[in-house]
Amino acid sequence: MKTIILILILSVFSISLIAQEVTFDKKNFKDNKKEFKEAESQMETADELMLPQPFPRYSQALGYYLEAQAFNPKSAHVNYQIGMCYLNAPQKFKALEYFQNAFALNADLNADIHYFLGRGYHLKMEWDKAITHYELHKSRIDSKKELEALMDVNKRIFECQSGKELVKTPVRVWIDNMGKEINSEYPEYGMVLTANASEIFFTSRRPNTTGGFRDEFIDAYFEDVYSSNSFTKKGWTSAVNIGSPINTERHDAAVAMNPDGSKMIVYIDDKGDGNLYESVRKGNLWSKPKKFDNAICSPYHEASAWYSPDGKQLYFVSERPLEKRGDPKDRDIYIASWNEEKEEWGNVERLPETINSIYNEDGIFVHPDGKTIYFSSKGHNSMGGYDVFKVVKQEDGTWTKPENLGYPINTPDDDVFFVVAANGRDAYMTSFREDGFGDKDLYKVTLLGAKKNPILSGEDMLLANATVAIRAVQIEPKIEVSGSQLMILKGIVRDDETKKPLLASIELVDNETNQVIAEFTSDSESGRYLVSLPGGKNYGIAVKAKDYLFHSENFDVKQDASYKEVEIKIDLKKVDVGKSIVLKNIFFDLSKFSLRNESEIELNRLTQLLNENPSLRIEISGHTDSRGSAAFNKELSKNRAKAVVDYLINKGIQKDRLVFAGYGMEKPIKTDAEIAKMSRKTDKEAAHQQNRRTEFKVLSK
Repeated sequence: MKTIILILILSVFSISLIAQEVTFDKKNFKDNKKEFKEAESQMETADELMLPQPFPRYSQALGYYLEAQAFNPKSAHVNYQIGMCYLNAPQKFKALEYFQNAFALNADLNADIHYFLGRGYHLKMEWDKAITHYELHKSRIDSKKELEALMDVNKRIFECQSGKELVKTPVRVWIDNMGKEINSEYPEYGMVLTANASEIFFTSRRPNTTGGFRDEFIDAYFEDVYSSNSFTKKGWTSAVNIGSPINTERHDAAVAMNPDGSKMIVYIDDKGDGNLYESVRKGNLWSKPKKFDNAICSPYHEASAWYSPDGKQLYFVSERPLEKRGDPKDRDIYIASWNEEKEEWGNVERLPETINSIYNEDGIFVHPDGKTIYFSSKGHNSMGGYDVFKVVKQEDGTWTKPENLGYPINTPDDDVFFVVAANGRDAYMTSFREDGFGDKDLYKVTLLGAKKNPILSGEDMLLANATVAIRAVQIEPKIEVSGSQLMILKGIVRDDETKKPLLASIELVDNETNQVIAEFTSDSESGRYLVSLPGGKNYGIAVKAKDYLFHSENFDVKQDASYKEVEIKIDLKKVDVGKSIVLKNIFFDLSKFSLRNESEIELNRLTQLLNENPSLRIEISGHTDSRGSAAFNKELSKNRAKAVVDYLINKGIQKDRLVFAGYGMEKPIKTDAEIAKMSRKTDKEAAHQQNRRTEFKVLSK
C-alpha cells in the first residue's frame, strides 16, 4: 500500500508541474475585464449560497459555479466547489472530474481533498484508487482529536472492500427505465404499489405540483403524489397528480400501500418533525390523511413504513433514541401491532441488532408473503451509502442474516425505495442513470435468479403464462396451488343479476385453526378486490354484502409452490326464493359424514345469515361424484346434509326452517360425458371435485 501511495504522490506531483492554477484576480484577466467581472460575480454569488447558514444550497450554487468555470477553468477553488455541488446532487459521479482538476491545479487547496477524491473514485467503483486516497486522507487525521473523522474514513475503506467482493459476482437482473408515461425531467422516487403491481403511486417534484410553489431552500418544486395503473391496457397509463386531500401546497410523499390499494401511508413534514399519516380510499376518493397515533409518531423523525399483508402489523423506521445509545439520529426499524379492542397501534418493538446496525436503516418494504422484508441500510456490508438488504422471518420467529441484494441493484450511491411485486420476480427502484430523463427516475428490476441449466430454458415462458383467470361458476372446487409460496386472489364483486359492482366485506380464514386472520373490502365503485395468500395454509374466503347470500371459496396454498394469480368474478345473489350457493368450506373425511372442525366458521356464517333473516327457510343438499354405487352415494350425501342441519339446530335455528336432501350423483356440475372429453387427469379430478359439494337453497323468505 505504501508503494502505491508513493507512486500516486509522484504522479500527482508531475501533473501539478504541468497544470498551472489561475486565480480569480483581475490582474490575470486584463484583456477581459467585463467578462471577468461577470464571472467573478457568478463565483461570489455561488460562494454565498454555499455558506452553512442555514445550510449549503448546492443545487442553486452549481449553475453559478459552472458559469464561472466556463470563463476560468483553471480556478482550483471553483473546480473544488463544483465537485462538492455534484457530490450532493443526483449526478454524484460527475464530482470526480472536478476534484481531479482542483487537485491538479492546487494540491494544497484543501486538507480534505484526498477524502473527496476517494469519494469520487468510490462512486465510479474504482475501488483501489478510492482506497488509496482514503488512506492518504487517513494519514493526516489525528486519531486522538478526530475520532469521528477516523471512523468515517475507515467505514469508507470497508465499503470499498465490500464493493470489490460484490461486483465479482453480479446478480442476474434486467434494469429498465419505466418510460415517459411515468418519468419526467423532474425527480421521481419512492414508488409504492399494490401486491400485484397493477397500480402504483410515487413522489415527484413537477411544475403541476399542487399550488405550483417551489421550496426556496432547495430550489425545487414541493413534493406531490402521482399515480399510474395498468388496469385496462398493456403498459402504464400516463402518471397523474392525485390531487387533494392527499396533496397540499407543502411536501406530500408516498410511503406505503396495503396489498389491495385501499390504504396509503403518506409522509408530511410537520414543520421539521416528519410524521406518518394514513389515507383510506373509497371508490376513487381518498380521505384526508390522518396522523398515526403516538405509538408510531414520536417527537423524532419517521418517514418510512409498510403494512403487513393482513394489516395487523406496521413496520416503520424511526429516529427515536435508544436508552443504551441515546442517539436520536440513528434510524432503526420498529414493528407495531394493531389492538382490535382499543382500535389503536401499540406493542412497539425494535427489530433485533442483527437487522438494525449502528448505522441508519430506511426504506422498509414488507413483501406480500408476510415474512420477507426488504430495507436499506448504511451498515452491514454496504458498498456505499444505503444498500438494499433482504431478511426472512423463520417459523420460530427469528430472522435470517441480512443479505445484500448485490450489484447492480446496489451501487456506491444511495439505493433506497426498493419494492417487490407479489410474484417475487418484478421489483421497482429509484435511481439516477445516464439513460434517464434528467433526474432520479423509477426503474423496473426483473430478478432473474440464479443461472439455470439450459434444459430449464422454458422457465420464462412458463412464468409468463402462470396467470390464468378462473371463471366464477356455480361451484368451484378447492384449488390446489401446487408450486406457491404466495398466491394472489383478485377480481370483481358484482350483483348476480345487474352485474353492477358491489361494496362487500371479504373475510380470510385459516381453516386449520378456525381463526379469521384478515378482513378486507372490495372497492365500492369498481368492485375490485385483491387478497394476498401466503403459502402453507388452507384458506377459507367468504364474501358478504347486506341483503345478499354470502359466497365462499377454498384455497389450499402449498408451502413450496411457485407464485400464482387467480382471478375470480364473484357474483353475489340476492336473498331470494330459488337462489342457491355452494358451501365451499364444509369438510368431511373420505366416505364419511361427520363434520370436520375446519367447517365451523362456514357453518357459523350460515347460522348468522339465518339469524339475520328470521323468516328464511332453506334446503341443505349433499352431492357426490359419479364414482361408486348410486345407493351408497345417495345415502352418504343425505347424511352429510343432515349433519349440517343438525349443527344449525344445535345453534338455535328452528327445525321447521330447515330441510335436508341427498341427491348423490343425480345433479352433477360436470357430466360424465363432459369429463370423458377432458385429456388431463388433473382436469378430470377437478371436475369430480366440483360435483362433490354441499349446497343450500332458499325455499321461502
